[in-house]
Amino acid sequence: MTPRTPAPMAESIRLVVSEGIARVTLARPEARNAFNAETIEHLHDVFARITAADDVRAVVLAGEGKVFCGGADIGWMRESLELSFDANVADAERMSDMFRAIDNCPKPVIGQIHGAALGGGAGLAAVCDVAIAADDTVLGFTEVKLGIIPAVISPFVLAKIGTSHARALFLTGERFDARRAKHVGLVHEVVPPVELGAAVEHCLEELFTAGPAAVRAAKLLIRRVIDNDYDDSRAITARAIAQQRIGTEGQEGLRAFLERRQASFVKDLEREDPSV
Repeated sequence: MTPRTPAPMAESIRLVVSEGIARVTLARPEARNAFNAETIEHLHDVFARITAADDVRAVVLAGEGKVFCGGADIGWMRESLELSFDANVADAERMSDMFRAIDNCPKPVIGQIHGAALGGGAGLAAVCDVAIAADDTVLGFTEVKLGIIPAVISPFVLAKIGTSHARALFLTGERFDARRAKHVGLVHEVVPPVELGAAVEHCLEELFTAGPAAVRAAKLLIRRVIDNDYDDSRAITARAIAQQRIGTEGQEGLRAFLERRQASFVKDLEREDPSV
């Protein structure tokens, strides 16, 4: 059987760009925003577009309806029973490419997480730069409960929570609450559901007081330092800060600080309905 292709259906991802913010919403609430071939392809394409967009300074990733993302779509899982080994490999590689597109997005990605984030949904939380969860959210790497493993999301989750917590959570497949998710480092902030939108807006406000080029450079710096040993990272970090200091944005930011004025790159967000 050949690898799956997206079935013809309504758009599963909604993208709205306004005031420098790209709001990406998983839009299959009737299926708990679960992954299928179409969702994976569209999410990959949306983040490729955002990466190339000069007018985007930040991204908010959210889910429509009662949950953020319930994992894999039941129908999609049923189809996988008929796939060959090679078709399963191709299927998994497409999903891996989707997570990498989000993880590599040069713009900061804020996860607005509510309801549930299970399996691949928890993987989405792992690739968000800032993950903010409602305190009644249920999370879990539940794959082993189905006789499979959290393979595709593992590089991103291990980078986020480390091997110790991964051993406990991958092996048991247990569900856990948002407070434990914060304890293990999967999410960064936990708030009451009614405050979730406001918490995301506050994070956006913080980001918009920073230099956009500096934010992108800082995100890239993290990846490059992690991927190199000290001798290599010494040169990388020295060159990175030197480049930023002599650049237009670095010059403006430092002069604004010394002159006790607001830098030109600071932007005040217009107050709008924070819900997505």
